[in-house]
Amino acid sequence: MEFGDRERGSMDAPQAAGVSLARLLGVIVFAAACLGFHWFGSQGWVPLLDSANLAFHEAGHPLVDLFSARLSVYGGTLLQLLFPALALWNYRRAGNATGLAGCMVWLGENLLNVARYMADARAQALPLVGGGEHDWTEIFNRWGVLHLDTRIAGMTHGIGVLLIVGAGVWLYRCRRSGPIAHPGSH
Repeated sequence: MEFGDRERGSMDAPQAAGVSLARLLGVIVFAAACLGFHWFGSQGWVPLLDSANLAFHEAGHPLVDLFSARLSVYGGTLLQLLFPALALWNYRRAGNATGLAGCMVWLGENLLNVARYMADARAQALPLVGGGEHDWTEIFNRWGVLHLDTRIAGMTHGIGVLLIVGAGVWLYRCRRSGPIAHPGSH
């Protein structure tokens, strides 16, 4: 990513280059905690964060249903991913590298949850809120790829892990890059 002025909507160099060690470590601890809960926790559930993510997911169904009952099955995952994506975009516009990296971790962690839900499409072993229909069973059936549920989930999981790890690496590189000189500045 190239750093430039705010008028072009890219990150502001002093803020991006001024990432403190404490902020870098904060994002790395957040990333490690998210991965740790998913890899070592029996339920793969990050307390508080995943409760909020679930609320966003469940709110997405009736919101999309206002526009199309047929598409409401997609609303849960869409809204669950939209919140961290919008926050990420906002931090990018503000030139806040730490906030952007934190939202990358949040988005990646959400993808880990989506992957777990996708992988359960045939087995349907996960408890569902309200005991309703399994979103990804319905989605994959519509697409004719139910037999690929675990393969698609594996790719989604990989993207989530890459986002989480990539956020820490990217923020580390921002910290190491130092101030960037702009033309005409001394």
